Amino acid sequence: MTLQIQTIGPFEVRRDNAPVVLPSSRKTRALLAYLAITGRKHSRQSLCDLFWDSTDDPLAGLRWSLSKLRGLLNSDEAELLNSDRDTVWFDASAVAFDKDRLNELANRTDGDQKEADEIWKTTAGLPLEGCELPNQSSYMTWVEGYRQDYTRLRGGIAKRFARDEKQAWQTRDKWAERWLKVSPYSRGAAFTAFESKYFAAGRPAAVGLAGHLERKFKVAGIEPPAFDLAPQAEAAPSPRNQNAPAEQKIRFVEGKDGVSIAWASVGKVENPPLVKAANWLNHLELDWDAPVWSPLFKELSKANHFVRYDERGCGLSDWDVDEITFDKFVEDLEQVVDAAGLEKFPLLGISQGAAVSIRYAALHPERVTKLILFGAYDRGWRFNATPDQIREREAVMVLTETGWGMDNPAYRHVFSRTFMPDANGEELDWFDEFQRLTTSSENAVRFLEAFSTIDVRDDLAKVQCPTLVVHSRGDLRIPFSTGRALASRITGAQLASVDSQNHLLLGRESASVRFVELVQEFLKTP
Repeated sequence: MTLQIQTIGPFEVRRDNAPVVLPSSRKTRALLAYLAITGRKHSRQSLCDLFWDSTDDPLAGLRWSLSKLRGLLNSDEAELLNSDRDTVWFDASAVAFDKDRLNELANRTDGDQKEADEIWKTTAGLPLEGCELPNQSSYMTWVEGYRQDYTRLRGGIAKRFARDEKQAWQTRDKWAERWLKVSPYSRGAAFTAFESKYFAAGRPAAVGLAGHLERKFKVAGIEPPAFDLAPQAEAAPSPRNQNAPAEQKIRFVEGKDGVSIAWASVGKVENPPLVKAANWLNHLELDWDAPVWSPLFKELSKANHFVRYDERGCGLSDWDVDEITFDKFVEDLEQVVDAAGLEKFPLLGISQGAAVSIRYAALHPERVTKLILFGAYDRGWRFNATPDQIREREAVMVLTETGWGMDNPAYRHVFSRTFMPDANGEELDWFDEFQRLTTSSENAVRFLEAFSTIDVRDDLAKVQCPTLVVHSRGDLRIPFSTGRALASRITGAQLASVDSQNHLLLGRESASVRFVELVQEFLKTP
């Protein structure tokens, strides 16, 4: 017997197309969804922490839910829900998920529009509807991640068909509208919708759409793409040739322990490469059009084939991971550059990403041609913190764990103010929300702990490539003296400063422009 699980829209289970009546307990249905979708073993304790952290006897709650689900799912023919003394797991090998059809469509190379339309329409909806548990913040963070993955998948499918030159313009126009609906503030989606509308429905329709999109983008505080509104002959080249904004390509690579790492490239492949190591915090989609890093990233991608990635535990990479450690950060960088097919490349590291870059350059001197470090430190705070500083830092971790996912940004504001003291209200609001959407409270604490024990002091002398160390003179999080001392221990390293108090540079400030100039000058130096 085949089990069908519907995760898009109301959560449902069917056996041989007949509905399985699930328990009325929303928590039990949520548990089933989590076990089935993740498809791996979970400790009983972790499940208790995720679903029953506020009950007096969480193990009893877990046992009750499992007993209800076993009676519904297990049979003489197949044991789908399994457990032992310490762990619980769901055997998904004989299960068909509705999202599987979207995954297959995303990986197909043919352009069968009839089937593609049918799949698109039958897999529309809000994933895991009816499985929400508002009081379980860590579980809801996982739900949000699953929903974001679904949205990203649909956006990628719509983007592929909208830009498929083998399709008629009317077909491309339909898919461009779908892409824009999924990604309403994507400059690439907006331009593609304008372009396809121009050739599918004519100039007046395209001009009307462009005006609507420009107003919408400006209200949101986002720069709209440059729409070409001049009259053109029907056989004229596509507007995309001149005005299309740079679009990043997002892909995934598997870490050595099976963790999925999201990485992106942007800029012409024939341009010189530039790799940016991940740092706190990344989200390939959210920070590409962000008011903070977007100008910096887009400027660097103009002359380079720019490669970056999301750290494990955040962004589009897997959040539910066993290890968030410095060694794993370095391993993930190794996997990304191999997946990108890069043999030799300059490496950019910001904040703790600088320490990852230093370790990688020390381990692989034959591959790193130049090293650029910004806001760098060579050891975490635990190495020289006073007892009072340790208590203060650990108190912040407790606040982070309890308040990270809340609507009130006060807890996340601790980081916003120290990272970017010169940020205005809009930028602070964006960064507060960005942090919440980028990782879970549990992972935020795990990151902070991993950063506290970083130690690459012995690696500094092993760096063999030309190195540029840039630091904000007024950095409130990592003092300029830290960057200066680090540069003194790397043979031949250049030290430069920018006039800012920000640990993470704001795209609008002159220090950001100066940083790009320093990087570009350094990369051009033989």
